[in-house]
Amino acid sequence: MKKLLIPGLIMTVLMSAFTLKQHKKETVTFTKEKLRDKIKGGWAGQTIGVSFGSYTEFRHNGTFIQDYQVIPWGEGYVKKLMLEWPDLYDDIYMDLTFVEVLDRAGFDAPVDSFANAFANASYNLWHANQAARYNILNGIKAPKSGHWLNNPHADDIDYQIEADFAGLMHPGMPNSASTLSDKVGHIMNYGDGWYGGVYVGAMYSLAFLSDDVNYVVNEALKTIPKESDFYKCIADVIKWHKKYPNDWKQTWYEVQKKWSEEAGCPEGIFSPFDIDAKVNSAYVVMGLLYGKGDYTRTLEIATRSGQDSDCNPSTVGGILGTILGYSKIPDYWKKGLNGSEDLNFKYTNMSLNKVYETSYQHALKAIAANNGKVGDAEVIIKVQKPEVVRLEKGFEGIYPVAKEPLNRNIDDVYEFDFEGTGFVLRGNAGKNDQNLDDYELKAKVYVDGQIVETAHLPTAYRTRRHEICWRYQLASGNHHIKIEVLNPKKGYYLRAWDYITHGDKAIDGIMAHK
Repeated sequence: MKKLLIPGLIMTVLMSAFTLKQHKKETVTFTKEKLRDKIKGGWAGQTIGVSFGSYTEFRHNGTFIQDYQVIPWGEGYVKKLMLEWPDLYDDIYMDLTFVEVLDRAGFDAPVDSFANAFANASYNLWHANQAARYNILNGIKAPKSGHWLNNPHADDIDYQIEADFAGLMHPGMPNSASTLSDKVGHIMNYGDGWYGGVYVGAMYSLAFLSDDVNYVVNEALKTIPKESDFYKCIADVIKWHKKYPNDWKQTWYEVQKKWSEEAGCPEGIFSPFDIDAKVNSAYVVMGLLYGKGDYTRTLEIATRSGQDSDCNPSTVGGILGTILGYSKIPDYWKKGLNGSEDLNFKYTNMSLNKVYETSYQHALKAIAANNGKVGDAEVIIKVQKPEVVRLEKGFEGIYPVAKEPLNRNIDDVYEFDFEGTGFVLRGNAGKNDQNLDDYELKAKVYVDGQIVETAHLPTAYRTRRHEICWRYQLASGNHHIKIEVLNPKKGYYLRAWDYITHGDKAIDGIMAHK
């Protein structure tokens, strides 16, 4: 056995060295046909991936999907989902919102153009996106709209699932993709949440240069600061893949053991639910590394890892689709697209066929704008060596302490005390009869007797505040919180679900009971 393994290992090392040498070139030349095929593969691939994982999303939290569970696929599956479940495609229509801004306002479009476009769009949003939408509509502009002090979901996956467009329009130019991600990604994310999008954008960009998934995964990680938890998590996955090269489930267990604790997203604290960017990026990298370029195995692993298991196969499907090109995505998977590519995604004026062409035109402009050349039949891309983006860290020194269930309406005033450094009060504004017009409740929030804000709490789902109120970075000690509803109205309510408290040090729950 050893005699067989050693030559194989030598060959792997030699191939990796060849790949690295090959992509130290300053320029790469593509035919326009090949460039178009790769961009088309990226968009088609992510659409295939999100469709495949559709019905599994967040149904397997803190566990993986067993091998015996069949995940359906068949001819025309994407069209079926686009017609029956159009909101599934938030991965795509969020991307397309930003593509449309670039098409309308140009590459120099200001941050506000992107922020206002998605904040005022008619689709529903969740987590970091919804918190950012609320912030923007209430006067907190980007990048403050995505900062963790203003957005408890800043580390969530949101921009990670929306950054595809940035990489696809910057073939071989990961730093230009990162520049665009700096502008757009900070609308809704910060720190590890932002790094998820930077990393995905870089992987897409580098997918144009190599068919070696190891190269794409490792080289893209050079854009992320080594001091960040995001970098450390992905570096661990790469290390565990080398240690357990034939056992993705063992690596899954290692990720669960070391990286699954949540300190940001209030929904994920004290819960198996995990929408954190780095954990879901770990599943993306597992899919790519253990999939070894096989489209089916790659999608299966990214999906079966659980949690956000439609977004993660969407990401790997798009990256591998870019590596392969549309023409080389297996027919088994492309048959799922039959009948769908001329259909507009809901909330947009764009179909897959239209975005294939629009994104291709954006790539041509980006190549020319970054010292490349666009000829009649070929393009010459000035290849960029990945550069690390700036270091930023959200929720630093924030440790969950307790979660107190409430499940009560706040009719006028509600007060509570806690010991720690911060809190999040979860809940929603609503109406007793859905035929009633929407209404905006207002509530004063007091911390230790001082008014810290007047919270605007719409009953409309599209413009809702994701949490009633929160405060971090309070002085360590005892605190008194009071919520005073200013404009109660018959038929409308403010419902408090629970509140989470934070402290300035980690608590070992096992040791606490010894």
